[in-house]
Amino acid sequence: MANKIEDMKMVLKDVRRDLMTKPNVIATGIGYKYVQGKKTDEIGIICSVEKKVAKSYLSESDTLPEKIQDVSVDVFVSGLIYAYQDPTSRIRPAPGGVSIGHTNITAGTLGCLVKKNNEWYILSNNHVLANSNDAAIGDAILQPGPYDGGTDPQDRIATLAEFVPIQFEGGGVPTPCPIGNIVAGVLNGIAAVLGSRTRLLPVRPQAATNLVDAAIAKPVENDQVIDDILNIGKISGVAEAALGMSITKSGRTTGVTTGTINQIDVTSQVSYGNNKIKFLRNKIVKVSKGSKIFKNIIALV
Repeated sequence: MANKIEDMKMVLKDVRRDLMTKPNVIATGIGYKYVQGKKTDEIGIICSVEKKVAKSYLSESDTLPEKIQDVSVDVFVSGLIYAYQDPTSRIRPAPGGVSIGHTNITAGTLGCLVKKNNEWYILSNNHVLANSNDAAIGDAILQPGPYDGGTDPQDRIATLAEFVPIQFEGGGVPTPCPIGNIVAGVLNGIAAVLGSRTRLLPVRPQAATNLVDAAIAKPVENDQVIDDILNIGKISGVAEAALGMSITKSGRTTGVTTGTINQIDVTSQVSYGNNKIKFLRNKIVKVSKGSKIFKNIIALV
């Protein structure tokens, strides 16, 4: 294997300059070939590109060869490759992985860009964009988040568009039960006569299990955001989480970390402070290798 790779290095040395002149090619190297997002055992020359372009739009001279001197050539869509940037700084256009937050929180992480009804939105957590249910649609979203120096309106990058309400432990919803409403009405009447302002609202206990902690925000201007992940690149596709899968993430606090999924179908109790507890289900746990100390992190995906 070592001799084979050394031979490939010699081939790449001869053709690297020519490959780098091809449209969209921003890096070349030796690595594993991927098929439909899965790594194979085949090693070859890997050409990283900002975006993939159909062969029909390229001239013959601009098309990458499938092989060079019996060495396979593969294309990897990496997006633009940036020098390291501090995720807590003000970055425009802002990619996933940077500091962001509602005006009334400290700071969280911009997850990524998503499309709804063919319009771009910022995706992050409810507790980041919607202040754990305490926000209103249209509220300002800052990049960087307030803790990292973001102020409104100078650093406003978006406004809150939608959020999935978090159901906290012990929560409930108003009940249509006629008996409960009658009892509450009688007791509220007595309270009014006695001069008390306290009122009863009958509720039906609701299981506080959440599938997501999510919210979206509409960018003030689309050119203020970019469909990249800081210090990682573009998202090239989606896949179902599986045990043993290698994953990488970029976060405002942790930076870029890598690890493997060691649990799936996880139901977990998560504390949000101020005695707010919620349960999340159908999550994954990864062992992170971002530092010398391994940490179990609940991935909210």
